[in-house]
Amino acid sequence: MGGGRWGARGGSVWTRGRVIAAAAASAAGLLVFHRAVPNSVGRAGSLLESFLPWLGLVVVVLSATALLRRSATALLALLLPVTAWTYLFGGLFLPEPRAGARDLVVVQHNVSDENIDPAGTARALADAGPDLIALEELVPAALPAYQRTLARRYPYREVRGTVGLWSRHPLTDARLLDIRPRGITEPWSRGLRAVVSGPHGDIAVYVAHLPSIRVGPGGLASVHRDESARLLGRALAAEELETVILLGDLNGTVDDRGLAPLTSRMNVAERGFALSFPAALPLARIDQVMARSAAVHHIRTLPGTGSDHLPVAARITLDRSPRPERQT
Repeated sequence: MGGGRWGARGGSVWTRGRVIAAAAASAAGLLVFHRAVPNSVGRAGSLLESFLPWLGLVVVVLSATALLRRSATALLALLLPVTAWTYLFGGLFLPEPRAGARDLVVVQHNVSDENIDPAGTARALADAGPDLIALEELVPAALPAYQRTLARRYPYREVRGTVGLWSRHPLTDARLLDIRPRGITEPWSRGLRAVVSGPHGDIAVYVAHLPSIRVGPGGLASVHRDESARLLGRALAAEELETVILLGDLNGTVDDRGLAPLTSRMNVAERGFALSFPAALPLARIDQVMARSAAVHHIRTLPGTGSDHLPVAARITLDRSPRPERQT
C-alpha cells in the first residue's frame, strides 16, 4: 500500500470522494446563493431559508464521510461550505457586547391559547427583568391572569385583540394595527402599535403575530404570512418616529425572504441563535425582535413555560444606527 493509495478501496486520496466533494460544493452553493432558489414552486426558497443554519449538519456528515473515505479532494471541497456557513452564522456565536446606559431589555413570547398556567408564565417573563413584554395568543379567559400578575412591575399595558404590550414606562397613542390578509374573513386582530415614553425619548413599539405557515406535500404554505408581512412592512415604512422596535411571532426566520419587507427595514439580532419553536425541540427562531435606529445586540431564549414556543429576551441599544440594507 503506498503512493497515496488505499489498498482494496482503490483510487488515490485525490481521486476518491468526488461525489462527496460535489455534495459539499452544492451545500456551499445553497448557503451562498439561497436567494436564487425559486419560490414559484412550493415556496422552495422560503422553505430552504427557514432551516438554512441546519445545512451545517450536512457539512458535519460529509466531513465524517470524507474522513472515512480518506479523501483529500472531499476534505478540501468541504472548506467551501464551512467558510460559507461561518460567514453567514459564525458571528452569532461571538461574545455579547457589554451592557450600556442606553440599553433596553425586551421579552417576546407567544404564550399559546392553550396555556394552562398563564399566571406562572407571566411570573417567569417578569423575572427576566425586561423593560417591555410583548405577548401573543392572549385569549379572553387568560387575560385577567396576565394583567393581575404583571400589574405591579408593569403598570402600563395595551391589549388589542390577541396581542398585548406591558411596559415599565408610560404607553401612549396605542392603536390597532391592521395586518389581516384579504383571504382571512373571520375576526382576526393580531397587531398593535404604541409609543413608549422612556428615559431616552419616545419609541414606537409594534407587536405582531403573523399568520401560521404549514409544510405539506405541496411545499411551504406561506401566502397569508407573506401578505401580512407586506402590510406590516408598509406600516413600519410609514412610521414617523425614528426609533422603532418590532416584537412578535412572525412565523418565519430572519433568513426567510417572506419576511424581507421587515428585515430590509429593520436591524435583526447580531448575537445569539435563540431557537424558539417548537419548545420541545427548537428548530427555528420564529419569535423575533427587530429595531430601527437601534441595535439588537443579543437575543436568547428563556426557560419554557406552558407554551409551545420558548420566550426570547433581547438587549437593544438605542444608538441611532442607520437602517440596514440586508441582502444575504
